[in-house]
Amino acid sequence: MSIEQIDPAQARRRSTQGVRLIDIREAHERIDGQAEGALALTRAELEAAPGEHLGSPDQPVMLICQTGKRSLAAAEALHALGWPQVVSVAGGTTRWRAEGLPLVRPQLPADQQDFLERYSRHLRLPQVGIEGQRRLQAARVLVVGAGGLGSPAAYYLAAAGVGTLRLIDDDVVDRSNLQRQILHTDARVGMPKVDSATLALQALNPTVHVEAFVERLRAENVERVLEDVDVVLDGSDNFPLRYLLNDACVKLGKPLVYGAVQQFEGQVSVFDAGRHRGQAPCYRCLFPEPPSPEFAPNCAEAGVFGVLPGIVGLLQATEVLKLLLDLGESLTGRLLGFDALAMRFRELRLPPDPDCPVCAAGRAFPGYIDYAAFCRSAD
Repeated sequence: MSIEQIDPAQARRRSTQGVRLIDIREAHERIDGQAEGALALTRAELEAAPGEHLGSPDQPVMLICQTGKRSLAAAEALHALGWPQVVSVAGGTTRWRAEGLPLVRPQLPADQQDFLERYSRHLRLPQVGIEGQRRLQAARVLVVGAGGLGSPAAYYLAAAGVGTLRLIDDDVVDRSNLQRQILHTDARVGMPKVDSATLALQALNPTVHVEAFVERLRAENVERVLEDVDVVLDGSDNFPLRYLLNDACVKLGKPLVYGAVQQFEGQVSVFDAGRHRGQAPCYRCLFPEPPSPEFAPNCAEAGVFGVLPGIVGLLQATEVLKLLLDLGESLTGRLLGFDALAMRFRELRLPPDPDCPVCAAGRAFPGYIDYAAFCRSAD
């Protein structure tokens, strides 16, 4: 038996005559408006207990969704369950709106309205949805450095709805930063970077909580700063800090999203040895010893193409979100390189070092060291 489909104008007329119209979309889909007179009830709720919502099987009911496909499928399911008077509105709310029929916006508490509007495009992704967005809202991410990498990464993490961003940086905004550090403005030159970043992030998304640490990360404070965070994003620009972060993340079992840039090239990876000993590498597996400064000058010495940190920082933010949502395949065990001049990515496999002094399986944490002295030993 084929399901009867009616156009929105017919549905409107029947609705005004007392026939029940049910909008079976999810709550976030109704935020932009639903057919006037429609009852909001998700498809899952309706199909789970049709008798509770539809009453007698001989009562006529109309179903509407976004485009008409789900309402047709739901009508077929309800017919099979013994409700033969259920019809589907062809074209759904999209066609209803196009034909100028009246819409109403649901009345919701301000915080719920903000949530559904702000993250509507995430909520439409089956891989994210309400549950995933709530996971992001509950997450805590540490961003080390509010400079070239930390700026784009933190900006997009805030936009994506990560609930708490902890920023640590002891530097102040300099005019030379503005070519690439997009969280800052000329008016905030001289302001601590984390304070400037906080202003930008909260202007973008007031629902995100920003914890600003105006201090340098050291062995003495690293565990305090990493406390309770789910993921660490490394936006640093020096080797002592990278080794310190790596060792702390291995000890504390935190995934570390690494990024680095120089001139026209950058690289990204995920080091997750703390949670996967012997299966995933750490930063020391990539660099057992720091390279000589002549082969790894910082941006102030060698320069950097302004857009490059944006590209690498966004790749880092992508990996953070994937880790928080448990989506896809992370860069764990892979080093992704990017050459801006050639516009080319390359990938290297990065296995764990079975003799790594920090992350080898079964090896006790050796303790924090003098990382500055360790890196000077490469001179």
